[in-house]
Amino acid sequence: MVNKIEHAQLKETLYQEKLPNGLNVFVVPKQGFQKTYAIFTTRYGAIDHDFQPPGKQRIRVPDGIAHFLEHKMFEQRSGEDVFQQFALQGAAANAYTSFTRTAYLYSCTENVEKNLTTLLDFVQEPYFTDENVEKEKGIIAQEIRMYDDTPDWRLYFGLIQAFYQQHPVKIDIAGTVESIYEITKEHLYQCYETFYHPSNMVLVIVGSVQPEQIIQLVAENQAKKNFTNQAEIKRFFEQEPDQVRTRRNDVQLAVGVPKCMFGFKERASFVGQKGDDFLRQELSTFLFLEYLFGQGSDFYQSLYDDGLIDEQFGYDYSLEDGFAFSMAGGDSSDPERLLARVEKEVPGFVQRGLDQTTFDRLRKKRIGSTLRLLNSPEWIANQYTRYQFAGTDLFRMIPLLEELTVDQVNERMREHVDFEQFATSVIKPSAQVSKE
Repeated sequence: MVNKIEHAQLKETLYQEKLPNGLNVFVVPKQGFQKTYAIFTTRYGAIDHDFQPPGKQRIRVPDGIAHFLEHKMFEQRSGEDVFQQFALQGAAANAYTSFTRTAYLYSCTENVEKNLTTLLDFVQEPYFTDENVEKEKGIIAQEIRMYDDTPDWRLYFGLIQAFYQQHPVKIDIAGTVESIYEITKEHLYQCYETFYHPSNMVLVIVGSVQPEQIIQLVAENQAKKNFTNQAEIKRFFEQEPDQVRTRRNDVQLAVGVPKCMFGFKERASFVGQKGDDFLRQELSTFLFLEYLFGQGSDFYQSLYDDGLIDEQFGYDYSLEDGFAFSMAGGDSSDPERLLARVEKEVPGFVQRGLDQTTFDRLRKKRIGSTLRLLNSPEWIANQYTRYQFAGTDLFRMIPLLEELTVDQVNERMREHVDFEQFATSVIKPSAQVSKE
């Protein structure tokens, strides 16, 4: 039974059906758009390395296996090249692995249904052999080494590793060269059979499509495949203390200008929210980060005028089931002065808080940027998937923004901006690395 959900305020309509095998399908028609975008996502990411498959023993698999599995899903028993197949059908395909999800996607302006069938079929037909698994190890090892030499990635990941003592978010998404060489064909099948069950997945299609027709196509495709009902997957994570692992993480790389990133690790009591609480926390955090570090903020302008940051300076907030943190940074001519200014001046901004006029301006700005993003099929599909796994709905974003108050945002800021939870990551040019 297809559910039709109208979001009159946003002039959006969502079509949804949960199929007998547990797959949740969502379609957002965008009549008049040329491009259609589809994403098939499993709630399985890099942090899921310790789990108990339904009805089986608990297992611990090598780090990096979710990313490795993503690579191997493009291997076909027939020997066909999946990317070439999509290209011949006028589509651009891709995939990615994050800490919490693995996604397979395509965009096209023609052959939507043919490409959708290709997407469903290749993701649901794994083919792993000892030979093709062994071959992939060298390719991924090279990718890991490439990221090890990428300054922006090392800066970002250096901050995460400064924050976390036990949680597997501190482990690189691709794993390590040592861990991927432990991966076997049997590991891949174990993880695939556990996490790639339709009941652990979501399919979102956004574009110029006929919703009922698309959902019918998916239903018929899934009905031809044998999936038995699956119970809940049990996932296990090391107990993470509130305290950061280290206040400072310095790395030496061949860069012309130093890089500096800093942020705040969320305490355990502010992690694990679901539904509107999840979305409300994320939205209020982004609003106060814009007040503190956005390009229109007094603090940003002061740092920019003093030459401590450039226009690439930015901020972000990551909220997931099990971990959360804020971060801000970019290139800096003098990371030490920048960090000293942050620690000295940010507490004053937090104590004063947002006034009503500033809050109204920032909220209107956020609403406007969200409305613009609702014209992007890619953004809608990716964000809808993420919020669905968090028990909420992308289209709740504007109503919740309108309900937020200045007091709620100030309270959230004072909860989060705690210098006991503060850490930094610095990339220094080779000659400037300290000997601390």
